[in-house]
Amino acid sequence: MEDAILRGSRDRLRPVLMTALIGIFSLIPVLYASGPGSEVQRPLAMVVVGGLITSTILTLVVLPALYQWFERRDVEAEL
Repeated sequence: MEDAILRGSRDRLRPVLMTALIGIFSLIPVLYASGPGSEVQRPLAMVVVGGLITSTILTLVVLPALYQWFERRDVEAEL
């Protein structure tokens, strides 16, 4: 199971990072905009960027750690 977790994490690293970084980089102009309408768009862009960062960390770090934790717990319960 540990090999599957490591391989799956490694295989998903590039697509997840590419997707999140493209979204974040495309919103950078909105984050620094100062023209008309920016007072509405800037908070929305901040929320989206924060969500992309959070979901990326959860997908790449927390979820694999949870898989490993539950697997160890199940193995210990069987003993």
